[in-house]
Amino acid sequence: MPQSPDSDGAPHTRAQRHVFVYGTLRRGGRNDIARLRPAPVHVADASIAATLYDLGAYPGAVLGGQRRIVGEIYRIAPQVEAALDRLEEVADDDSGEYIRRHVVVDVGAQRFECLVYEIHPARIGGRAVIDSGDWIAHTAGR
Repeated sequence: MPQSPDSDGAPHTRAQRHVFVYGTLRRGGRNDIARLRPAPVHVADASIAATLYDLGAYPGAVLGGQRRIVGEIYRIAPQVEAALDRLEEVADDDSGEYIRRHVVVDVGAQRFECLVYEIHPARIGGRAVIDSGDWIAHTAGR
């Protein structure tokens, strides 16, 4: 497949996409995305408008609003995207634990269209908001 430069300047195949991860998939997290194959490529650290909820062993984000959550952007291959869909229990009818969404993430002068997994609204009832918006920092204090 022909390669073209990505917005981060690195060559990639047309099938590759970006994902924004904010919880256990971050570097050092229990499900660190770096363990998946083919290996995702870290593009940038970033933040998006969302509210982060503590679901116990992992977080869930609800997109939009005034709060910000921190995370990382990775360039991923289709095989990794499929593995992430399974891990996040995505359902075609949006009834799964997480729902696939797309957000544009600005990092300096660069823009990345990213896949992000938003928690299903039914899963956050009675759950605490993580005020820092940072799952890794939040769990370090446990």
